[in-house]
Amino acid sequence: MLAWEGVCEFVSVAEQGSFTRAALALSLSVAQVSRQVTRLETRLGAQLLYRTTRHVTLTETGQLYLQHCRQLLDSLADAERAVSQHLAVPQGTLKLTAPLAYGESHIAPLITAFGQQYPALEINLNLSNQLLDLVHDGYDLAIRIGHLADSSLMARRLASRRQFICAAPGYLARHGIPNSLSELEQHNCLLGSSEVWHVQEQGRRRLLRVRGSLRCNSGHALVHAALQQVGIVQLPDYYVARHLQSGALVALLGAYQEPDEGIWALYPHNRQLSPKVRMLVDFLAAELPQRQLP
Repeated sequence: MLAWEGVCEFVSVAEQGSFTRAALALSLSVAQVSRQVTRLETRLGAQLLYRTTRHVTLTETGQLYLQHCRQLLDSLADAERAVSQHLAVPQGTLKLTAPLAYGESHIAPLITAFGQQYPALEINLNLSNQLLDLVHDGYDLAIRIGHLADSSLMARRLASRRQFICAAPGYLARHGIPNSLSELEQHNCLLGSSEVWHVQEQGRRRLLRVRGSLRCNSGHALVHAALQQVGIVQLPDYYVARHLQSGALVALLGAYQEPDEGIWALYPHNRQLSPKVRMLVDFLAAELPQRQLP
């Protein structure tokens, strides 16, 4: 911008009292500093400096101009510091979405902890099993589980989850232990929102259709039914981990267990990822694996 040309050079010369020292301070040549100051004086139509072979002093006009320039440069430095602080500290509004059950058990507590670290940040967390449109609905971030569909969104793997087929020892004592996928047809399989279970057979993923007396879209309700010896259930580790560790539930058909699924952070493509999103993703990537089943 033309109005700024020569200003920094003039202020440096005025404060250093020398073109040579000003050039060193600005990492410029003496000729370049002198040329810029001369152009500034020409544009202003006023002499700002008295030059002698030994000294450089300010004219009365130069003293007045220096006061205003110093204020402008100080304001510019304040503006740059404000931008740096804004980029360094999460602030403003952060809008994200996560699956309902996993969000309640894992994401929400971590979001609370993250928000306590940065009180200038306002967090809007929407727990929903719907695949919301991040760009259209104005979301900064989404937590998704499983296999991702191709999209223009950026993705980072935060952790993994493992699906377990399991049942209570009492149920197995009465009905027997299934040793193959086909034997599940003889058992009461507790269903969630889908009529299929995810398994792996001969190294290939497949969807296994099962049937049972109970269908419920609540993982907690299905766990309760399994603990009450109603039937066999397939659920992620964050529902059943503690029950498997205590022996209240027994894992079944381990040879058919599907490989771990990814837990992902998705966010709109943006080369200048905002600090609030970047730092939250880093925080979740560090903390979530510690909350998963070993």
